[in-house]
Amino acid sequence: MASESFSCQPIARPAGSDIDFGAEVTGLDLENLTDDDFDKLRGALYENQVVVIRNQKQLTPKAQYSLTRRFDPETDIYSHGKSIDKRSVLHADLKTIPHQPQVQVIGHGFVKSFEGLENIQLKHPHHKTFHKHPISPEKDADFTHFYRWHIDSAMYDLDPPMVTSLLAVSVPGGRRQTLLYDDGTGAQMDVPLGTTAFFSGYRLYDLLSDDEKEFVRGSKVEYAAHPYIWMSKAKARSNGLGLFSDGLELPEDQLPAVEGDKVRVYPMAWRNPVTGKLAVMVYPTPIRRIHLADGTVLEDLAEVRELVYKLQRRAIDPHLVYPHDWKEGDLVLFNNHGVMHSIVGSFGEGETRIFRQCNMAASRPPQGPLVETVQS
Repeated sequence: MASESFSCQPIARPAGSDIDFGAEVTGLDLENLTDDDFDKLRGALYENQVVVIRNQKQLTPKAQYSLTRRFDPETDIYSHGKSIDKRSVLHADLKTIPHQPQVQVIGHGFVKSFEGLENIQLKHPHHKTFHKHPISPEKDADFTHFYRWHIDSAMYDLDPPMVTSLLAVSVPGGRRQTLLYDDGTGAQMDVPLGTTAFFSGYRLYDLLSDDEKEFVRGSKVEYAAHPYIWMSKAKARSNGLGLFSDGLELPEDQLPAVEGDKVRVYPMAWRNPVTGKLAVMVYPTPIRRIHLADGTVLEDLAEVRELVYKLQRRAIDPHLVYPHDWKEGDLVLFNNHGVMHSIVGSFGEGETRIFRQCNMAASRPPQGPLVETVQS
């Protein structure tokens, strides 16, 4: 039987926010979750896309893994595989828990000992390493950018995880930053230090014109082979939504061997397994080509990026972004096939943060629109 104390309530929204996703769930024992309780949690996740469960600092890595895998029990491999090439832009960001290799330690600062890892130096990704126009060092303490809007996924060989879980073990408190878009719009947000920001692919679909919806429903995106190595020298837009086309992508002869059957081609619109709604889910940094409904393939990388940017930019307007204000013990589950997210913030000397992340490559590709789907 399901817990009688189970509750799911809309998450507290920042002032001026118009987000229509996110919920806080209470009344669950995650170490001893019954099938009925899990069914309620799964329903809450796919109806709200981001679910926060407070006070879970005691949750073991094994329990976090077991819970995350329950959303897709036919998979068991970390989303980026067993190892990450040192040339990858992700290589410095992750430390694997030895006794639970599907769970990664992320954060910032020196940690003497944690879950079998000794004397580790965690590094919060900073936009100055990835953006073409970073904020000046003298303003870095007070201002920041979205680092990279993304879907958790290798985008080559392995399919995007259904669900990601993030657990805040240690969080430096108090300080806030002003997030600047620096994209010509004047947009900015007041955000908690080190927030994880989310936007809804379902809301983005609703914002499209009828013609744009038809285009999205009929188009597919081809992603670059070994994308995190391919893009390793390219630079991002200041709002974190994609890359500049400066010809800095690595040619194929500088990549590991490319296997054609491992190149990923996904629909632009991904279908929610519970509600059936469509989300625009295009990962802008590793995108390489667009396959149109009539069989035409858009090859020009700059054109492809500009087209996707024009579709997605409206979704990151400040009133549509949810910046989670992390508290120690927060466990956040999110629908990785329905929302996109970004790392945010720059930590200073002495500010230590420890998170555990768990996700696994999906057992199947994202599901696109049904043939009979007519969603307007």
